[in-house]
Amino acid sequence: MSTATLDWFGCATFRLRTAEGLTVMLDAYLDRVPEAAQSGVGVTDVAAELGPRDWILVGHSHFDHIYGAERLAATGARIVGSYESVRVMAAQGVPEEQLVPVSGGERVRLDDTTTVRVLPGLHSCVWSRVPFPESDQECLGELGGTWQEHQEQLRAMFAGLPDLGPDVAAHLQAAAQGERGDGGALVFVVETSEGSLLVQDTAGAWSGLLAAESPDVAILAAAGRANRDGEPVQGSLAEFVAEEAGRLRPRRLVLSHHDAWLPGFAGAVDVGPIREAVARSTPDTEFCDLGYASGFPLFA
Repeated sequence: MSTATLDWFGCATFRLRTAEGLTVMLDAYLDRVPEAAQSGVGVTDVAAELGPRDWILVGHSHFDHIYGAERLAATGARIVGSYESVRVMAAQGVPEEQLVPVSGGERVRLDDTTTVRVLPGLHSCVWSRVPFPESDQECLGELGGTWQEHQEQLRAMFAGLPDLGPDVAAHLQAAAQGERGDGGALVFVVETSEGSLLVQDTAGAWSGLLAAESPDVAILAAAGRANRDGEPVQGSLAEFVAEEAGRLRPRRLVLSHHDAWLPGFAGAVDVGPIREAVARSTPDTEFCDLGYASGFPLFA
């Protein structure tokens, strides 16, 4: 009987507990603004159950993924992340011996029965003129843009944001990472004694790398203008997630990043069109809709 469990705490943050009692945090964004939906579990709660044998896998260094990892690491838990994520954590005072910098291609042993393989990933197209489309909204164009053009679009987007209020302003200031606190997207494949779990925390991927994987369970990001092989997807987010599921063909699919993690900036995603698209592309895959902190039996 399978005993591994998966808890979702909102955005792209999950807690994996293996059959052998190892805890692996997948991202660390637990403490959110009061206006956001709350999982009821914060950094203090999770830290109370972590120790030096446990791990934190940070998918990339944007604040909605890495903020809180430095406090979880105070338990002695080790952090695996991009060189940028490791820089951010070192700047926050996490000891070097607890930091494992990776860029893709590494295999890290977490305990006697659990390893993680690291794949290079891609971030969603945050610079797009429609950075957060509806899940069934067809987005076209914006191909072949340069870094300079993307930076200009980002500046225009942030300049056009409404006032999000004092709570959000204070939260963003607390979570600020410095001038270079941005990026380093990775995909993790956690291999346990009971099965394998692929973890993607932003809607972007190198399609050839995904095609080589066959996890038992996949966590796929479901928010933003999707990024396939370095270019914005010509179509909808739902079609992109279904395409990824078709390549991976997992027994189970879990979505991430689809809740209203920062009201006024990123609202909840309608997962209905994604569910329908996945059912068409991969009818044998079970679509799992997790609630917060549900203790989901991962491989059962």
